Amino acid sequence: MLLKKYRPEPYHEDFVRSESFAQTAPKVGVLLINLGTPDAPEPAAIRRYLAQFLSDPRVVELPPVLWQPILRTAVLGRRPQKLAPRYRSIWLSEGAPLLVYSEQQVSQLQQQLKEQGLSVPVALGMRYGSPSLQHGLDELRAQGCERILAVPLYPQYAASTTASAVDEVNRLLGELRRQPELRYINSFCAHQGYIEPLANHIRAYWQKHGQPERLLLSFHGIPKQSVVDGDPYHKECMHTRYALEQALADTGVPIFHSFQSRFGAAEWLKPYTEPLLKEWAAQGIKNIHVTCPGFIVDCLETLEEIDIDYRQVFLEAGGEQFGYIDCLNAQPEWIRGLANIVVQHLQGWI
Repeated sequence: MLLKKYRPEPYHEDFVRSESFAQTAPKVGVLLINLGTPDAPEPAAIRRYLAQFLSDPRVVELPPVLWQPILRTAVLGRRPQKLAPRYRSIWLSEGAPLLVYSEQQVSQLQQQLKEQGLSVPVALGMRYGSPSLQHGLDELRAQGCERILAVPLYPQYAASTTASAVDEVNRLLGELRRQPELRYINSFCAHQGYIEPLANHIRAYWQKHGQPERLLLSFHGIPKQSVVDGDPYHKECMHTRYALEQALADTGVPIFHSFQSRFGAAEWLKPYTEPLLKEWAAQGIKNIHVTCPGFIVDCLETLEEIDIDYRQVFLEAGGEQFGYIDCLNAQPEWIRGLANIVVQHLQGWI
């Protein structure tokens, strides 16, 4: 019979007086989790990233025996080459936007918590790519954290994002002989710590660029069957839309929603962003603004798909003005809101 091998823990022959031990509260850490990004805007790096991402059964719910041959040939054989110029078009001098802004969130959240009198280490882990979730957990444990709050940076819960991140954190902790206590944030789709900074960010954009005829909230899509099977993602996207409508009601700007980034032949949540933009232009709508409240930081799906590709779609269909309102990224008001969300979920630990 084979015994399970757990990751070894460092051995310290320490003898601590019981009364001293009783006075020491377990140290708390925060793990920010985002989706991830290729290490470079090159086909080889993109291929490695897609292989990990699209092998997640939470992302592609097909039997591996059917999906893996398609992934290894048709998808990984062609898609990385097509995606490389798209990644290059948005790459920053410091690296991938998603990674750069996520790292800024880590450092600024740590500082914000410190200003609130909380000595809580914050680390970053990506579900796919680097820095890995393993790296983020190891960083917190190396600082002595015995309690960890996992914060998937997805405002709306979906099995393919939030649940996948929680699955992987639990899998990694399952390899440890001594596990830290774990909490995670399920969603914050209508939390005031998120909605208020987002609404104020949109107002600031309108103060600078003027108000549009319509504001479109473009969420990342998921297969319709996922919602039929019980995924709350669509409902949570609508919670975000309604909360924003209330926060911006005094502006008089009509707010609509759509879903982008469809992949494969199955039906996904509708309306789809691209045909909706063409329809609006054909109806004579000339001036629109688009923002993506399902994304906390800018990435390929916002900077390239929306601000480059769909901008061109709308203008070529007859539209005249297309404004892209960027994600919250590491804006100070959002960092304060994120800190409030985190502190709320740390109650009883700090």
